[in-house]
Amino acid sequence: MIASHVIFGAYGFWLPNDPRGSWSDFVGSWELFRYGRATKTSETRSLAGRPHDRAVRLAAKTVLKRQAVRFNDEHIRAVAMGFAEYAKRSALTILACVVLPDHVHLVLGKHRLDPEQLVIQLKGAATRQLSREGIHPFAADGRPAKCFARGEWKVFLDTDEDVRRAIRYVEENPIKEGLPRQEWDFVATYC
Repeated sequence: MIASHVIFGAYGFWLPNDPRGSWSDFVGSWELFRYGRATKTSETRSLAGRPHDRAVRLAAKTVLKRQAVRFNDEHIRAVAMGFAEYAKRSALTILACVVLPDHVHLVLGKHRLDPEQLVIQLKGAATRQLSREGIHPFAADGRPAKCFARGEWKVFLDTDEDVRRAIRYVEENPIKEGLPRQEWDFVATYC
């Protein structure tokens, strides 16, 4: 592995019983379970385009303990600054980064920590930055709840072609959603 492409969601982005599939074995909330059992899948490709009943998926989100997180521009900047701070402190090379309103895409260079551990550290750094700036989405709840969902989706990249393709995919992701391209100073150029 020379790099990895990781994707993780904000709270409420992808539910354990999402009709398109999920990586969850169980649904921990009775209210949410009423919308279906966990939809565990072992797919390694994106399931976002899979046909499904969107109304049911959105209805399930209404029974979450908290409103699903939607990052605004100020949140997005703070999350990215948290990533930058962690990358500098830990010598992590970030080859692509996009922070969308409800999920994040990163291409990470090989590091002493595995991608799962890096995601935990990056979520923590982003959360600390949101709290430091007083803009954590759940700040009104006292000690804020986690604003990122548990886990991540990851793809190990083994060739230069894989890395370049993942970087292009991440860089073009906001455009597909009708959002402007994101450019961050902490993202390294892949050679």
